[in-house]
Amino acid sequence: MREEIETYDLTPPQFGLLAFLWQQDGMTQVELSEKGQIDRTTVGGLIDRLEKIGLVERRQHPQDRRAYKIHLTQRGKELEGPLTECADRTLKKFTKGLNEQEIAELLRMLEILREEGSVYEIPSC
Repeated sequence: MREEIETYDLTPPQFGLLAFLWQQDGMTQVELSEKGQIDRTTVGGLIDRLEKIGLVERRQHPQDRRAYKIHLTQRGKELEGPLTECADRTLKKFTKGLNEQEIAELLRMLEILREEGSVYEIPSC
């Protein structure tokens, strides 16, 4: 994925946040943190970088003065098509040699693992 999106000067985690915003623009930093299963501080840095390069903007939350909603800029919206194509190419490379049933099973298992990660804490030794 990194190779596919390097011409856009983005990292895979930044792409992930954009993808969440393409699905639902105007999420808060907390919502993005929960969706991406990334701690809030890290998400804040990702948003800072995306804001700096003009892909998102922070707007005051209408009901919570302490919070901001993260919105795509026009440029951020325009990159949805090209970056989605990058993701599609990456997925095709990643699943090369698998049939449709195997791909569906892989996606199902990855979703289970993703959900498990959001529910359970890793025990400390």
